[in-house]
Amino acid sequence: MLSSFLFEYKLFFNKFKFSKLNFTNLFGNIIIQFRLCSKSIVFCFENMGVNLVSLIKIISLKYILLFTLLNTFFVLHAQEEEDLTQVVDSLYREDQLYLGVSFNLLGEKPSNVIQNRFSGSLQGGFIRDMPINKKRNRAIGLGLGLAGETFSQNIFINDTEGSEETTYELITSDISEDINRFVLYSLELPIEYRWRTSTPTDYSFWRIHAGLKLGYIFSFRSTFEDENNNVSVIVRDVPELNNFQYGLTLSFGYGAFNFHGYYGLNTLFNEDAVINGELVNLQVLRLGIQFFFL
Repeated sequence: MLSSFLFEYKLFFNKFKFSKLNFTNLFGNIIIQFRLCSKSIVFCFENMGVNLVSLIKIISLKYILLFTLLNTFFVLHAQEEEDLTQVVDSLYREDQLYLGVSFNLLGEKPSNVIQNRFSGSLQGGFIRDMPINKKRNRAIGLGLGLAGETFSQNIFINDTEGSEETTYELITSDISEDINRFVLYSLELPIEYRWRTSTPTDYSFWRIHAGLKLGYIFSFRSTFEDENNNVSVIVRDVPELNNFQYGLTLSFGYGAFNFHGYYGLNTLFNEDAVINGELVNLQVLRLGIQFFFL
């Protein structure tokens, strides 16, 4: 009988632990339940022939359990309030880590220059989010990141042995190349104006980021290999390369997935890079998706 009584109280406690009732309803229900349980206890023990002293001890135990239950409720309620306060951050920042993948396109190409295989890039870094209004849904972003890019095309780059001169030639259809691409790695400095519909508790929202990205190419490698691997040419030092790059950026989307675009304002090669009497130039356009975190 006593074990059944304790089991009922355990179920009663679990019921109110996860309930959304307000304190007044909860307190009233606790008192009603304990009054009913008191009458049941008296009736059960009278039928069992328990003396008055034992009955008083049982009733005292009942009030001890009531006090323990109420005390536990107040502790849990206080912890819930504290946890809720910790989650809400009125000084929040958004989108401080980014990771993007893009498809690379080349503009301002010389005649008969084509991209014949997939050309892509991977970018990642940190942007310091600096809100500029009270709602913190407008901000300036200033960051630092890294980018790796590949460009597969039909321009053969070769350096003349014993001199600093670099030659540029078109790979014709009678040459069976297996690989012809150049790969570059850049240090990037994004500067953005940011607009979003975020709140301190809303983690999925619309965003538009527009700005300027500065970059410095610290590694360049041009690779050519024919299908039979009889010829392999690797060029790393290209004086005609414009190491300093800059362009316009735009990112917009909702939640995790965002469209990202970059349009280069200057070319990869300077006016000294010439192929068949035309400037090589090559202007970069990236189109892809970008993910933001924290």
